[in-house]
Amino acid sequence: MYTAEMRESIAKVEASRQRRLQERHPSMTPEERQDVLKKFHPDYVEAAMRSLRIGPNKGGKTPNELADVLEARPLIDPRAFDLSRVDLETDVLIIGGGGAGASAALMARENGARVLLVTKLRFGDANTMMAQGGIQAADKENDSPAHHYLDVIGGGRFVNFPDLVEALVMDAPEVIAWLERLGMMFEKTPTGEMVTIHGGGTSRKRMHYARDYSGAEIMRTLRDEVRNHPDIRIVEFAPAIELVLNTRGECAGAILQNLETGERLLVKAKTTIIATGGSGRLHYQNFPTTNHYGATADGLVLAYRVGAKLAFIDTMQYHPTGAAYPEQILGQLVTEKVRGLGAQVCNVDGEQFVYPLETRDVEAAAFIRECLERKRGIQTPTGQWGVWLDSPLIDVIHGTGTVAKELPAMVRQYKRFGIDMAKEPILVYPTLHYQNGGIAIKADCSTDVPNLFVAGEASGGVHGRNRLMGNSLLDVCVFGRRAGVAAAARAKEWKDGAALSLEHVVRWNQARAEAGLTDERTAPVILPEYTRKVR
Repeated sequence: MYTAEMRESIAKVEASRQRRLQERHPSMTPEERQDVLKKFHPDYVEAAMRSLRIGPNKGGKTPNELADVLEARPLIDPRAFDLSRVDLETDVLIIGGGGAGASAALMARENGARVLLVTKLRFGDANTMMAQGGIQAADKENDSPAHHYLDVIGGGRFVNFPDLVEALVMDAPEVIAWLERLGMMFEKTPTGEMVTIHGGGTSRKRMHYARDYSGAEIMRTLRDEVRNHPDIRIVEFAPAIELVLNTRGECAGAILQNLETGERLLVKAKTTIIATGGSGRLHYQNFPTTNHYGATADGLVLAYRVGAKLAFIDTMQYHPTGAAYPEQILGQLVTEKVRGLGAQVCNVDGEQFVYPLETRDVEAAAFIRECLERKRGIQTPTGQWGVWLDSPLIDVIHGTGTVAKELPAMVRQYKRFGIDMAKEPILVYPTLHYQNGGIAIKADCSTDVPNLFVAGEASGGVHGRNRLMGNSLLDVCVFGRRAGVAAAARAKEWKDGAALSLEHVVRWNQARAEAGLTDERTAPVILPEYTRKVR
């Protein structure tokens, strides 16, 4: 599958392997990290950002593609929609069917609430399902939540919301125990102890995992538990296209759109949880993405229109190891676990140019520098840049068969194209992976809008400006559980008596007009547009 030029470069990687094993590449100094970030990380490309002209974050910068959907025209005509006919009613409405939504549903029902979970695609079609590497938790004798806290804060560039980080690390050991009680199959030693490994930016081995399909195993466990619960109702293929408030300014439900029939349904709810995930399918700066097709920032759009403030929306995570070759899998995730097991990154000359377990933002920026400034990357026949991830090194370090045992899904993926990653390095380049920021939340997942809660990747604050590996699967479980508990408690004490209203949409359209926003772009996007325009 590799070209003659690639094989020539691979020979250099193989020739340097034993030497590299003995010459551990030093990590960067703080000054070096800041320098490579400012010069090469996509977040620092000025032309890629602009200031928002309306809404709670007016004047704040965000990627052009996200600004376009945040400022877009709503899909609903507020004067024409009939709010007198309620199609569905519940205590807790959960918008999103990934790990955060499923965790919230289980905890809301456990706390006595009637639960309705609605999702854009099938229940489980989410970034949670696609996460590979693992889930962090400080539950070993040589570790502690305090160590985990310091790693998270340092990885986030010391700007994370401290109360959210505290919640994340303190709840982590219970989340692992909870998942195991529900039936998740973690990797264990023959004596039954959970196996843990390092991730980039971690000071302890606290990454729990299930081979290289940890997210799929978590989603399987949670989805089965939700589906087997008779008191949780699920509606699939029905994305929320607008939130509904009441005349007291409280969130009171949402309007859904049936993707098959186009029918619009009104859901009345005492409390609402947004768990819609990220925005990778907006393809910031034309980067490929690891995200599922529904990741189009819907939750941010809806919450922003009702007055919820956003946090850290000028920073996205570009995973350093996205597949760069073959073209059929461009952008797909190559889990950080590969580097955690010992694989090094090498340039065209077979030289290791960066410590492989720098934090993701620094690692990605170093890859971009090596390719675009130093011109020491490898180019594919279509012009895509990449660097080598020396995956065969894993078997050299841990013994033959380790790659096949620890990374079975990735091994199968590459074998489809005639590449044996246990014997040949693989080509990687940064890919759009995660939305570091989102809707600002408090530790109980509440927002500035009464009765509106947020959990998972749609929220902002816990990861600061950069997320560490294994904290996203932890995030969806910790804050999904917290959102479910808080939303159920609020639903019990909430008193009806206020009429439903779409006046916030009227005010939004007025603000757009006053700001001179005349284009007809609408949002939420719902699904990305990949069809070619016919001229």
